[in-house]
Formats: sequence, structure tokens, C-alpha cells
Amino acid sequence: MLIRRDQLESLCEIAQAAGREIMAVYRTDFASWHKQDQSPLTEGDLRADKVIRAGLESLFPGVFILSEESTSAGSGARDVFFLVDPLDGTREFLRRNDEFTVNIALIAQGRPMAGVVLAPALGELFFAAQGLGAWKRQGDVQTPLRARRSEGPLRVIGSRSHDDGVLDGWLERLQCAHTYTAAGSSLKFCRIAEGAADIYPRLGPTNQWDTAAGQAVLEQAGGAVLAAQGGDLRYGLDRALLNPHFVALADRLTKFPPLQGAAT
Repeated sequence: MLIRRDQLESLCEIAQAAGREIMAVYRTDFASWHKQDQSPLTEGDLRADKVIRAGLESLFPGVFILSEESTSAGSGARDVFFLVDPLDGTREFLRRNDEFTVNIALIAQGRPMAGVVLAPALGELFFAAQGLGAWKRQGDVQTPLRARRSEGPLRVIGSRSHDDGVLDGWLERLQCAHTYTAAGSSLKFCRIAEGAADIYPRLGPTNQWDTAAGQAVLEQAGGAVLAAQGGDLRYGLDRALLNPHFVALADRLTKFPPLQGAAT
């Protein structure tokens, strides 16, 4: 399923409306609590989810929506659906470091066909769709995105909130000079898409809604996201919510150590 340019722009507007709800909470002395899986939740998550669901249901009536915070009624196999993380990086939100995002992705036949990643506190909007390319908008400036491998040391980017030491071992096995930068939420995919990083190895747990929008942006910018077992990272309502370990790349031909202990 391909979407038109005006539909992609509408997805951006939905994300920006959600971002306004998030920022309204961010500016206050907000409370947080924990879900059953012990992940944090705030009013910002819930307000953003409500806005996104209403917008998508109006723009794409009948298309199933799987969000971290809510799920459309009904079940069964669906080839076309939305994956939504209304506030990706809630831990970054709680730490007030501005590195949280709104993620919206359209999935068709297991692949992310369109994606929007908004970092509302940073004023950065990334969006992409198959056939329309990948773009970054900041203020009034809109720039096409093109992932590109650095000619210098390999620029590794990784999680700011989920490093449990496994990544250190992977970095030790790299057979080349490298640098390392930490970033929050789906911004890691976007930094590769805009040419600011080369590789993002993910050796910890993520869910489908955490990665789909960022993958859409990176792939349309010329990069790739490869699952540990081989092949592009795929999505589906009939698949486990937990992703396998993966690596995001500016250049899919980049050599890297095996992703040891890959999730299945």
C-alpha cells in the first residue's frame, strides 16, 4: 500500500498535534506511574495516543491501529495496519533531556511503507514513504535525507537508557576504528538517515512500535535495518511484539560482529 504525498503530510500533522499534547505535559510538574511490565507511563503518553488514534481513524477509516497504549477492536491477520508509539523514550521524557519522539508507521505486507518520527522538544520532524523519499523538517527548512557511510572511523550510535553492558562486548569485537554516541528513542535511526551516524546495533529488547517508523525513515534514506537472523526487520500482527536483535546501517554492506544472544 502506497500513500500519497498529501496523506504523508497529514500523518506529519497528526504527529505534530500529538507533540503539542506531549509538550503541554512536559512543561508541568507531571506525575508518572508504571504499567504491568514496569515500563513508565505518563499523561503525555495517553494524551498523545488519543490524538493519534482519532487522527488515523479519520484519515484511514477501517485500518487497524496497534499502539503501545491502545489497540483497535477486532483481531486476526491484517496485511495493512499502523504501528504507533505515542511517546517513544518515556524515560528520556522523565529525565527531561528532550530526546523523546512520536512514532507513527504504516505497515504493509510486513514492511514499513511510511513513517513519521517527531522529536517535539527538539523541533525536529522526520518523515518518509515509499516512492516519496525521506525528509527532515526543522522550522521552515526541509531537507532530503540520505544515509551515507563515513570515510573515517565507524560512527556507532546506541541507546541512552538501555545499555546493560552487552554493547561493550560487541564494540570490543569491532575490527575497525570507531566512535560511540548515545541517543534516545527513534532518533538513532534518524541520525543515521541524516548522515550523522553509521550503525546502530540493538542487543536489547524492543517492540514493533519502537522501531517501525524509524526504520521507514532510514530505509527511504537508503539505509537498512537487518534482523539478527538475517534479512530486513519485519512486522506483523501475527508476529511476536518483541523484535529480534537487529542492526541499523547507513550502508547494508557494512561489516559488523555477530549479534550474540539474539532474541527470537
